[in-house]
Amino acid sequence: MSTSSVKLYSLEFTNIKTYLFAVVFVVGNLLLPQLAHLIPQGGLIFLPIYFFTLIAAYKYGIRVGLLTAVFSPVVNNLLFGMPPAAVLPAILIKSILLAIAAAMAARHFGKVTFIGVLLAVLAYQFIGMGAELAITQSFSAAVQDFQIGIPGIILQLTAGYLALKALEKV
Repeated sequence: MSTSSVKLYSLEFTNIKTYLFAVVFVVGNLLLPQLAHLIPQGGLIFLPIYFFTLIAAYKYGIRVGLLTAVFSPVVNNLLFGMPPAAVLPAILIKSILLAIAAAMAARHFGKVTFIGVLLAVLAYQFIGMGAELAITQSFSAAVQDFQIGIPGIILQLTAGYLALKALEKV
């Protein structure tokens, strides 16, 4: 009977790997939105700014996740004007929520599970929807991810899970 070794990390801020991994994931969160924006409303449909935050936090812990969550939207805004400054606070909150939820799911399950990824995505979406409603006072803005972002949510669940499974032993 063989057991497989799953490697999930919780890197500290004093570890240089924390910053190296964060840079890699931020770059991913810079490139993926650029690809998505080649399609009209691609950012709104595919929600690409969150993808590598999910991977970073689930695989490498809350610190790498939070660094990725904060720097990805801010750097994207500074370099490309996307997301627009008006929606940056809501994007940052959702991104941070995703990092927290993904790190918590990984810690709770101790391995990559579809239910863990699902719970992380649902948590940031639903809590983020409430936060966005509080910020914007607009119900339509708050539910936008569920109106046109379903492909992105499905992509986060499936591709996120598959990417994490592929990285499981790394």
